[in-house]
Amino acid sequence: MDRKEDKHESVGRAAFITGASRGIGRALSERLAQDGFDIALFARSEDLLRQLESDLNALGVRAEAYCVDVSDAEQFAEALEKARKKLGAPSVLINNAGVYYTQSVEGHSVDLFNEVLKTNLTSALNACQFVVSDMKKNGWGRIINISSISGKVAEAFGVAYSASKFGMIALTQSLALEVAEYGVTVNAVCPGWVATEMTRAQLNDEKWCALNHLEVSQSEEIARLSVPQKRLIQPAEVAHLVSFLCSENARGITGQSINICGGLSLN
Repeated sequence: MDRKEDKHESVGRAAFITGASRGIGRALSERLAQDGFDIALFARSEDLLRQLESDLNALGVRAEAYCVDVSDAEQFAEALEKARKKLGAPSVLINNAGVYYTQSVEGHSVDLFNEVLKTNLTSALNACQFVVSDMKKNGWGRIINISSISGKVAEAFGVAYSASKFGMIALTQSLALEVAEYGVTVNAVCPGWVATEMTRAQLNDEKWCALNHLEVSQSEEIARLSVPQKRLIQPAEVAHLVSFLCSENARGITGQSINICGGLSLN
């Protein structure tokens, strides 16, 4: 983003990204670093985080890695505060951390359901609460919540995931209304099948395949063919969309949930 075109030139250049170590999160981190943001990276995988931190620093931006379980509210709050002290108040927040478990509604573990909600949704609420006051004070901010097309049309045998992603869209809309007059935008991005380790793990999970009457050996190809474009979305494509939403040119876009799914949502 070219801050010279932004009337809020005094706003900081820090972006906080959860679930940053791989997949969509890594692509988001690389893209925003290329846009000139300093990056605070939050994820559980320390080895992957440290490698990404090193890679981003090599691009000439400041990157700070925080190995943290975002479902632990106290631990996450401490990491957020450390990042703010290092990089300053963030002008961009991207809530990307997420987990998926295959479970049918019948007999679903309540503990597992709550674990998914804490990681996928409650952590996003906690992060929004942490950043929004500074953004309002500065008169500029961008919050992007990585939801899913499963947050618009529920996914069978993924009730906790779908519930969390539906909730993310509600959080997005409600917060967008609260902060619209302060120059802060809040949007959700809703990917379909994306070529990530998390997607491949789901498609190759024997339990998931059995519940969906699929052969493990065929499920990835069936998923690909279910997309009208006959391909999986690349993480970099999601990152480019987020990059635009973080720009001054996207100041009129708020409270939206934007699909990036190769047409899958039309099926």
